[in-house]
This record gives sequence, structure tokens and C-alpha cells, in this order.
Amino acid sequence: MRKSWWKILTVVLLIYTFTAGLLVKIPNLPLLGQTSRNLFFHVGMWAAMMTLFTVSVVNAIRYLRTFDLKYDIYARQYVTSGIVFGILGYSTGTIWMSYTWADPNNPLFKSFSAVAREPKLIGTAIALLIYFAYLVLRDSINDMDKRARISSVYNIFAYALLFPTIWIVPRLLPSLHPGQEANPALNFKDVSPEMRWVELPAFIAWSLLGVWITTLKIRLNILKERKLSQ
Repeated sequence: MRKSWWKILTVVLLIYTFTAGLLVKIPNLPLLGQTSRNLFFHVGMWAAMMTLFTVSVVNAIRYLRTFDLKYDIYARQYVTSGIVFGILGYSTGTIWMSYTWADPNNPLFKSFSAVAREPKLIGTAIALLIYFAYLVLRDSINDMDKRARISSVYNIFAYALLFPTIWIVPRLLPSLHPGQEANPALNFKDVSPEMRWVELPAFIAWSLLGVWITTLKIRLNILKERKLSQ
């Protein structure tokens, strides 16, 4: 029970996120309307992705300091889970966009080509492709030690590129995304107090779920490695 408290917390927070996310009173903003509830899921996926990528790069650094292969296994599995949550965040954002940005009644809407050139979408796609390249790089190297060293160094550079591709460069370019001058998910002026009571627990819930899934994958991977070594 002592080791499982955070898993119980994850389940409780996820139930709360889904229940309160559908029932909480939200501002009836023009064009957004009830789609604002997607904030608890779309941005929550990004929070989980950043958490998982952060844990991954920490383990990559730990490997370079100790050359213990278990940290390389941790780093790889956290990257894989981070990519999954990144894709989910991208997908939920695209669905949200189709009901807001791509609505011809939206005064911000100009054309579908303008939406396709949205810098935040392009930056996120580039960031995910960089991490996909990390997996391809690993699979192209057979030597375990060499693979671990090269992929750990690449992991550090990939993490460093997350910030310009997702957070910095898109804010310097014209964008349809809400909160262009600031992050609408973290700006207390852009989210009602009622939504804030759901938003922060949702961020924690999705992040913990990502960690939980990754720990299961790590245990499975270690069992496979032991079986192959016997």
C-alpha cells in the first residue's frame, strides 16, 4: 500500500478530471463555448509529455555519469510514452482546432492553408519527429553500450530543442492559437477559478498516468532482457 499510494492517487485524479471536467461551470466565451472543456485533456497531455521527456533526459544524464544500462532502458521507455502523449495532445488540439480556428464564422479564420501553416502545429510536429528519430537511431545501432551512449547524447539535444520548437519560436510568429502573448493554460487571467480547480489536478493525473504506464513497460523490458540473457 505504501508503494501504491501514487497509483491510487492517479485513479482518483483521473476520475475527478473526467467527472468535474464534464460538469464544472465554464465561461461561455464566443466561438469556444463548451469546447473549452478540452483544456483539461489537450493541455493535460502536453503536461504529461513534458514530464515524461524530462524524466527521460534525467535518466540519459544519469547513464552518461554511471554507464549503468538500466538508466538507458528508463530513458528509452520514457521517450516512447512521451511520444504517445505528444500524439494524443496533438490530436486533441487538432480536433479542438477544427471546431474553432477552422470555423468560417471565426473572425480569426482566413483559410485552411493559414491553419495548416500554424507555427504551433508545425513546431510540435517537428519536436515529435525529433524524438521519433531518437527511436530510429537506437534501432540502427546493434552494440548496446554504443547505442546507449549515442542515444543518451541525442536525448539531451532533443530535449533542448523542445523549448524553441514548442515554446519559443511559435510565440515569435503570427498565430491563431489563443494566448499568443502568454500561455492560456497557465495564465490565471484566461481561465476561470472553477476551471483552475480541475485543470491543475488534470495535469498531475495525466503525468502520473504516463509515469505509471512507463514503469510497467520498464518492468516488462527488464524481464525480456533477463530472459534473453539466460
